Amino acid sequence: MSLLPKNGLKSAKLLQVLNEARGSDASWKNGRTWSLVYYAGKKHTEQLLDVYKLFYAENALSPGAFPSLAKFERDVVKIMADLLGGTGKATGTMTSGGTESILLSVKTHRDWFRSKHPRVRRPKIIIPASAHPAFYKAAHYFDLEPVTVSLNACFRLDPAEVASAISKDTALLVASAPSYPYGMVDPIVDLGALAQKHQIGLHVDACLGGAFLPFMRRLGIATPDFDFTIPGVTSISADLHKYGFATKGTSVVLYRDAALRRFQFFAKPDWLGGAYASPAMLGTRPGGGIAAAWAALMLLGENGYLQLVKKTLGYRDQLFTGIQSVGGLEIVGKPDMGVFCFASKVYDIFAIAEKLEKKGWRIDRQKNPPSIHMIVTVNHGKAVKDFVRDLKSVVAKEKKGNSSSNSASVGLYGVTNNFHGGDDPVESLYRAMESIYD
Repeated sequence: MSLLPKNGLKSAKLLQVLNEARGSDASWKNGRTWSLVYYAGKKHTEQLLDVYKLFYAENALSPGAFPSLAKFERDVVKIMADLLGGTGKATGTMTSGGTESILLSVKTHRDWFRSKHPRVRRPKIIIPASAHPAFYKAAHYFDLEPVTVSLNACFRLDPAEVASAISKDTALLVASAPSYPYGMVDPIVDLGALAQKHQIGLHVDACLGGAFLPFMRRLGIATPDFDFTIPGVTSISADLHKYGFATKGTSVVLYRDAALRRFQFFAKPDWLGGAYASPAMLGTRPGGGIAAAWAALMLLGENGYLQLVKKTLGYRDQLFTGIQSVGGLEIVGKPDMGVFCFASKVYDIFAIAEKLEKKGWRIDRQKNPPSIHMIVTVNHGKAVKDFVRDLKSVVAKEKKGNSSSNSASVGLYGVTNNFHGGDDPVESLYRAMESIYD
């Protein structure tokens, strides 16, 4: 018996099934989800959907067939390169998200390094402990040796640790702007000097900050240096579908110059189906996302992004004030933008997280230290007061050493369930993923 329906569903029935399926999904339009979704309002979303529908069937694999998409991609890359200090020379491509951007940069630097050092078949990549796991995925996929360097007591990368880890086989240094766990920008000026000294690459992962930090700077807010204005930075990843408020599946990977970007490309001129060339990892590249990313930049413009960033920072500051007004809670480190976490030396923070979830909040948890993670957007303005009120209520009922939580349970980033590490945490993660599909 086929699992495919014999007859297609009527439109009304289909919508009913879809809405029922969404019943247990995270509630994000009301601001009660602190990650995953970046929402700039109903009007902006509807405009992007109109654009997406215009190009939903187009395929950016063939710029000859769809020159409009090639233009949109060029424009998006140029705008982002300009925002990130590219001074007319930086270039790159659009990708399907931050992970693809990171994978491509690592692969590009591997091939660039091998072209200079052909005897080094397994180059090293130095990764801060706070960097995104996609760098380890890239090392795994492309056969590089990952070298993890620890953070200092302020939860930032220590350049001295990086300097000690560099060897003749090191191809690439990694920095975050900001790091996902703590929302802090690494000391990229120092790393740039190291990259220049050793003539190696430096990738800045600005997937979170690429469409946020430049506007902080234009608002006159003190912002750490992080982009191509720093000598030694060779590539940057920046997501449009985060604080760029484009549709999901849009990011850019940028390089200081076209000569480095060339190592990203793939070509097979003698394929029987015709000469084949691809700039990124995907073959088929959905046109809707590229067009919608271009549209987001055009619709918001510089002033629109400035307003969104200013409002977001205001909501973040309200959260800081509210959280710090609750005895026993503290912000971890000194976050540089709208991403942060808070912890407690008095209470079981995971018990607090569980009680907040019972009140309808979707809460992300972290270890090192045990904390609650938050990504603030303009959509959270409507929810800040309610969150602080519920947080105070929960903490007031929490007693030290008398918790109902299981502290071994932490948020599973990427699969978004809880898991228990056990004797083999990797196996536990695999089982958690398998449970979704089996």
